[in-house]
Amino acid sequence: MPSASSALRLARAVVFATVCGAVSAAGHALAGGGLVPFEVYLAGVLAALGLAYLIDGRERGPAAVLTATVSTQMVLHQLFDRLAPASAPSMAHGHAAAAPTAGMALVHLTAAALTAWWLHRGERALWLVIHLYGAPPPLIPLPVAAPIEVAAPGPAPAAFTVPAYAGRSVPGAITRRGPPAGPGRAG
Repeated sequence: MPSASSALRLARAVVFATVCGAVSAAGHALAGGGLVPFEVYLAGVLAALGLAYLIDGRERGPAAVLTATVSTQMVLHQLFDRLAPASAPSMAHGHAAAAPTAGMALVHLTAAALTAWWLHRGERALWLVIHLYGAPPPLIPLPVAAPIEVAAPGPAPAAFTVPAYAGRSVPGAITRRGPPAGPGRAG
């Protein structure tokens, strides 16, 4: 399996860290934990960026992307929960005082799974482009052209003639012209 250059590794790690950070910060704010201060968000994204860069040397499968995304989401959740001020002091993110509920865990896992699926699809598309770009162009054999003799045009073929109208009509055919006669109009 080919290894990625450092510029490609950095670009992939930036996308991964940014997406995970944005999803975690949005989830934190929507769950009642308040807006994440930019410094805390930046610290979380930079930590995720460093870790993603370390493991981002080659194409990863869906299981590896899911594991990395869930782990990053959990770490960012904990970071935002501890360092971001809560919007309601008594609730503190809706679950800081109490043990995590099954619903909260399900929401976190669903968000992480959707994010991992989206990131993996992007990963597959990127590696497909890299493989296609790096592959040699296909060789298409061209037919060898040989000179062809063209015969001089001969006499024109006889024209097909249609016999002229002889005044006969087809039995049962309607021969009048014009709009059809409606009710009450005589033809």
